[in-house]
Amino acid sequence: MRVLIAGATGAIGRPLVSRLLRAGHDVAGLTRSKTAAQTLRDWGAEPHSADVFDRSSVIEACAAARPEVLVVQLTALPAAINLRRYARDLEPTNRLRRLATPNLIAGARAASARRIVVQSISFITAPEGPAIHDETAPTYDDAPGALRPAVAAAAQMEREVLAAADLDPVVLRYGFFYGPGTHYGSDGGNITEIRRRRFPVVGRGTGISSFLHIDDAAGATLTALTGGASGLYNVTDDQPAPMHEWVPFVAGVIGAKPPLHVPVFLARLAAGPHVVHFATTLRGNDNARFKRAFGWQPAHASWREGFQSTLGR
Repeated sequence: MRVLIAGATGAIGRPLVSRLLRAGHDVAGLTRSKTAAQTLRDWGAEPHSADVFDRSSVIEACAAARPEVLVVQLTALPAAINLRRYARDLEPTNRLRRLATPNLIAGARAASARRIVVQSISFITAPEGPAIHDETAPTYDDAPGALRPAVAAAAQMEREVLAAADLDPVVLRYGFFYGPGTHYGSDGGNITEIRRRRFPVVGRGTGISSFLHIDDAAGATLTALTGGASGLYNVTDDQPAPMHEWVPFVAGVIGAKPPLHVPVFLARLAAGPHVVHFATTLRGNDNARFKRAFGWQPAHASWREGFQSTLGR
């Protein structure tokens, strides 16, 4: 199968390219960086130059690459996200989702691709209803200020992709990535903050996170290239975790002191209401639909085992 990836050298792109090549697929990547292009060549993939904000450029590159499946894994996140400047740090990725998505859909059509697979995020649902959300849960459209643009951009992207029925679209709502090259990797920004005891548990820490090892994200994406029905899917591990459980556990795994505990009002003043939401009202995500549709199982079914294996001393 010929697969074209937008975002091939990112955190998920690297293991995805490796898996695709090992499986015998013909892999190409969209890039406008000479360094990234050479990296793709070194890996055995074929680079195609394109500016994802320029529709004609994307159409030309996709038509030349002739993919059967276009995979979109574009993000532009900093190495460490500053929660006090959350909107600023997420805006480049929001811009990609808002402006590049229509161009990539047009490129997939120009290439006569039979499927498009696009990265989204599972943690954009509204804090209402059950503790664990499936794909029918409403998005958090009135999220606190700094989070709202990210929810809006992701939701708009999902609508546009899913409306492209001729491309048999699959939107994968990944959980929080951990593992090499992520914010929860051994040298990632969030793990560094936990190590420095600057990642406190807020209030009762009842916000529920759904995690996903980066290798499982790549494996799920590979699975989504064929079979299964088009649609929206949560791709997470099997055990959503409240903050008051996972932060102390990770601290113990990396040999850090137990996290501090701070009251809600202080977190809201210091970092903003979006931080309070993630810490206290965030809902977890149910991966059952994707597992049923594609026969997928995460290799790291539990964040406990996953963090231990990737971060254990």
